[in-house]
Amino acid sequence: MRCLAVSLLMTSLIGPALAADAIKGNRQETFGEVTVHYNTFNSTALQPDIARSVEVLRSKQQGVISLSIIRNGKPQVAQVSGTIKSLTTDPVALSFKQIHEYGAVSYIAQYPVPQQEIRIFEIIVHTGGDTHRFSFNQELFPGQ
Repeated sequence: MRCLAVSLLMTSLIGPALAADAIKGNRQETFGEVTVHYNTFNSTALQPDIARSVEVLRSKQQGVISLSIIRNGKPQVAQVSGTIKSLTTDPVALSFKQIHEYGAVSYIAQYPVPQQEIRIFEIIVHTGGDTHRFSFNQELFPGQ
């Protein structure tokens, strides 16, 4: 049950999320038969036992990005990479890890949130022989 809760939380957490992306409220990108769902939130939104189980550091100054890839309505295994940068800094690599649970597959990465600022996420998803790229901006806030 805990693993299912992690999966649901990672892909659909909206409540204490850092800030909604005003341009793309649906938080997904579609590439033909492949849909990538994504979300960002402060790591303190995770319960301590769930954070431990997925090896996420809970901190007011740590954010999490979560992705899930669906092809024709079914979870898709992929290779996920990406970067995060502010409007004035160079990109920093995101280190995604894959989480399997109850037939679902998700990918998570952590990043620092030292202060309120707009960040640009660049995401690359490799599914089979296809490569899908997208980016989004998000205003981030350290946790309260």
